[in-house]
Amino acid sequence: MDMLNRGKWPQLSSHAVLFLGVILVVFPLYVTLIASTQTSSDISRAPMSLLPGSEMINNYRHALFESDSGRATVSRMLWVSFVVAMGIAIGKIVLSLLAAFAVVFFKFRFRALCFGMIFVTLMLPVEVRISPTFAVVAGLGLTNSYAGLILPLTASATATFLFRQFFMTIPDELVEAAMVDGAGPMRFFFDILLPLSKTTIAALFVIQFTYGWNQYLWPLVMKTSESMTTIVIGISAMIGSNDGTADWGMVMAATILAMIPPCLVVIGMQKWFVKGLVDGDK
Repeated sequence: MDMLNRGKWPQLSSHAVLFLGVILVVFPLYVTLIASTQTSSDISRAPMSLLPGSEMINNYRHALFESDSGRATVSRMLWVSFVVAMGIAIGKIVLSLLAAFAVVFFKFRFRALCFGMIFVTLMLPVEVRISPTFAVVAGLGLTNSYAGLILPLTASATATFLFRQFFMTIPDELVEAAMVDGAGPMRFFFDILLPLSKTTIAALFVIQFTYGWNQYLWPLVMKTSESMTTIVIGISAMIGSNDGTADWGMVMAATILAMIPPCLVVIGMQKWFVKGLVDGDK
C-alpha cells in the first residue's frame, strides 16, 4: 500500500500539468468560437462575455456567402486553400517518392552528390528564393493560377530524406526476389514499395497538407485577383481592412472555418500519422 501511495502524488501532479496544458490550448479556441457568435460591439466590450451570442448564423452566413469591398467570399477562399494544400501535399509526396526511389535503387555516377544537392535545398526556404522563383513562374505565365501557387512548393528535401531512409531499410533479399520474379523497376515501386510506405505517406500527407494550408507569403506574391485569395491571406485582409473597424464577428467566424479542414485531416488520419512517425521499422 505504501508503494501505491507513493506513486499517487506524482500521478496526480502529472495529470494536473496535462490538464493545465489542455486549458491553455483550448481556451483561446473557445474564446474565438464564442466571439464568432457575437457582434463587433459585444466583442469590443471589456470584459467580453464568454457565453454564446445571438449572431452565430448571421456571422457565418455573411462570412461564407457574402463579400465586402470586392473581397472574395470565405467559401471561395476555403476552396482555393483546399486545392492548394492538396496539390502541395500530393505533389511533394509523389516527387519525393520518385526522387528517393531513384537515389536508393538506381546505380549511377554522382548519386551521393545528387542527394547532397537535394538536401542542401533545406537551407534555401521559399523566402530566400522568392524573387527568382517568381521571375520563372511569371515568365511561364502561371501567375494567379493554381499551377503557379502549387508547383514551386512541391519540391521537398525533407520528405525525400525520410523516404530515402525508409527505402534503405528494405532488405536486399526482397529486391532480389522481385527481380527473380520478373518485376521491373516500376512494378517493384508500385507493388512493393508503395504498400510498405503507406504509413510514412500518411504522416507526410498530414504535415504537408497543413504546411500548404498555412502558406501566406507565396500566395500573397502570386495572386493578382481576389478570386485566388487563400483563407490565411483573406483573414489577414479582413483584420487590416476598414481603417481598423473590422467586423470581428465575421473575422472570428472565418477563423473557425479556416481551422476545420486541417483539423479534420489530422483527426481522420491520426492513427496513420502516429504510426508513420513512431513505427519502429522506419
